[in-house]
Parts: sequence; C-alpha cells; structure tokens
Amino acid sequence: MFDNLRKIMNDALSLKLSIFGLIFAALNFVSLGLSAQGYPNKPITLIAPYTAGGDSDFSGRNLAAVATKLMNQPLIVQNIVGASGTIGSLKVRNSPPDGYTLLISRVGSQAIVPALDSKTPYKWNDFTFITLLDLNPMVCVVKSDSPYKNMKDLLNALRSDPGKLNYATAGAGTSQHLSVEILLNAANLPSSAATMIPYKSAGESSAALLGNQVDFVCNTMTTLAGQIKGGSMRGLMVSTPDRLKDFPDIPSSRELGLNQFEQATGWSGLFGPPGLPQEVVDKWTEVLKKVAQDPAWEGANKTAGAIPAIRSPSETEQFVKQQVLLYEKLGTNLGLRK
Repeated sequence: MFDNLRKIMNDALSLKLSIFGLIFAALNFVSLGLSAQGYPNKPITLIAPYTAGGDSDFSGRNLAAVATKLMNQPLIVQNIVGASGTIGSLKVRNSPPDGYTLLISRVGSQAIVPALDSKTPYKWNDFTFITLLDLNPMVCVVKSDSPYKNMKDLLNALRSDPGKLNYATAGAGTSQHLSVEILLNAANLPSSAATMIPYKSAGESSAALLGNQVDFVCNTMTTLAGQIKGGSMRGLMVSTPDRLKDFPDIPSSRELGLNQFEQATGWSGLFGPPGLPQEVVDKWTEVLKKVAQDPAWEGANKTAGAIPAIRSPSETEQFVKQQVLLYEKLGTNLGLRK
C-alpha cells in the first residue's frame, strides 16, 4: 500500500514539475518575443570617434535628427575622441551587443588605421555591419587669394619646383595625407613633389591654410564646405565623377582626367558591437529605408557636400573590405604599414 501511495505521490510531483517547466518555457518564449519586438525601449547612444563638428559628428547628428522620430527613442551622439578614432571605436567593440551603443564609423578608424597599423586594438571586421550612411568626397583647396586658380596651375607648380609647395594634414597616414598621395600618383608625380606638414587635427590644418602657413589642403567636402561657400577657400577639384550640384564651380576629378582621385573619399557608417542580434539589425534596416527617403536627411547631406549612401549590411561589409585592401596597398607602396 505504501509503495502504491509513494508511486502516486512521485507521479503527481513529476506532473507538477512538468507543468511548471512548460509554463516557464512559455513565459521565456513570450519574454524573448517582447524583447525583440520592443527594441528600442530606451535611448540609443551613437559614438562619434572624432571631434564635434567633424564628419562623424555630422553624420551621427544628421541620422539622429531623423531616426529619433522613427525609433520613438532619443538617439544621443557622444564624441569619444583620441588615437585616430580608435578609442571610440574600441568602446563600441567592447560594449554589450544589445543595440544601445552603436558606432558612427569612419574611413580613418575602420579602414585606414587597421590597414596601416598591425597594433590597432581591433580588426576591421570586429563589428556588426549595419549600413553605410554617406560618402564624403575629398576636395583640394587653396586660399581664395592663392595664385593657383585651378588644379592645372597647382600641378604645374609642383612639377616645375618639386618640394617647394607644402600641404597640411592631420598627420601621416590620415585621409588628408593619403588623398594627396593618390592625387600625386594620378598626376604621375612622386611623393616628394609636395611637402607634408602635419598638424594635430583637420581643423588645425584648415587654419594653417587660412594663415598662409601651407599652400593647399585636401580634405572632405563636409569639413571644408563652409569655408568654400564663405569664400575664404577656393576648391580646385572634387573626387567625384561629376560636379556636385551644390558646388557647381568645382571641377570633378574625372572631368580633369584624374580618375584615380575618385578612390580618395571619406565615408561614415553605422556599426554595432560583434554579435548584435539579428532583430536589432533588421529593425535598423527597416528604419534606414525610411531615413534614405527623408528629405531633411538628404538635404542636409547635399548642403554639406556629402552623398547619401545607405546600403545593406552585406554591401557595407564588402565596401569596407575593399577600402581596407586599397589602403593596405597604398600603405605598402608608401612604406607606411607597421
């Protein structure tokens, strides 16, 4: 009798545990579903790894202005600068993969630095690729009162007196430096044809040009648009197949027969930490389709001389890979890789 009673009690306990297990599993399933459907349910931080007012800052704030409404949550741009953008990038790489800390990636921090420096604390593909945001054509400029009225004048001066003219950059291996190297190569001139003067930032390099300390600068149109429109700088060439509509007086590199200069372009993207859940990527893909069609977002890009470039995650990864290969080859030719 006791054996039968014990068996009945054990069967009842097993049934009870099974029911609790099913309830727990169901609740867990519902919780996961609500979590996926509920993203985002708090503010999202966009890390811009360069200074306020720069290209990553512009791209982040332009995205935030539109996506905040679509996400129904604030998107907060935070500038974490230093070490050529690697400090901010590393912070995102090491953040929890929950979609609440994302990176406004840049060509410098995500392609150039990993391509040139083997000690970079991350690899170019140590991130979840979400999208490109915009392309920033490079523009070569002189001060408005410069004797070099066009690119032909500047190149003739570089040929006739190699090394006499100098240009400002934010340092060796930066996009300002490498764009000039691409320009010189496109014009069949050696690197020694112009002398590089490094400064601490792109802002300082612009100030050096305005202060007559250097003869020319090549930087992103996004950075120099204000000075060009204000008349303090004269644009000689932009790294695009056609002239930009908002800058119709500046010839394109293709127009001038310097097609190779089209390789020199800045860009911003939206990346996440490794292992970002697919539902987060899907949510952003859905939102970014609407961002791409937003007149305010597109208008801000055009005014700043940026080209809208939203792409799929796979297209973004392929683009970045090609950029890394470009700068690995260029860095090898120039002896810059370490």
